[in-house]
Amino acid sequence: MEIYKAPSRPTNPANEEYFSGTVWTEAIIAAPDPARIRALRVHFTPGARTAWHTHPLGQTLYVVSGVGRVQILGEPIREILPGDTVWFAPNEKHWHGAAPDHSMVHIAFQEALDGKHVDWMEKVSEEDYNGPAES
Repeated sequence: MEIYKAPSRPTNPANEEYFSGTVWTEAIIAAPDPARIRALRVHFTPGARTAWHTHPLGQTLYVVSGVGRVQILGEPIREILPGDTVWFAPNEKHWHGAAPDHSMVHIAFQEALDGKHVDWMEKVSEEDYNGPAES
């Protein structure tokens, strides 16, 4: 057993190459081999979001607070709220982030395949971010 004390996991700004807007991350766990799980707490300020990306073994999001948005390529934007859980299938191109007028915090869980958790792609354009929502 290992206990990872809260002060050992600082809050860090997200890498601007993969995010738009102000985003903060806190590592929860990057389990040692042979485990493959990695989990992060991610705080998005209003309008902030990830770039388009995929995960080789899929990704689960659990919304802690705020109002968010998620989108799979070619589908409408969906709103997510506290208590919602989102599952993205392996290699499903998607993005997620805060709504334009609300912040959003989620916990992101993903497993590694051959040491890789995520494949980052292009940033989400303003047009895509403000695109059609599910009715």
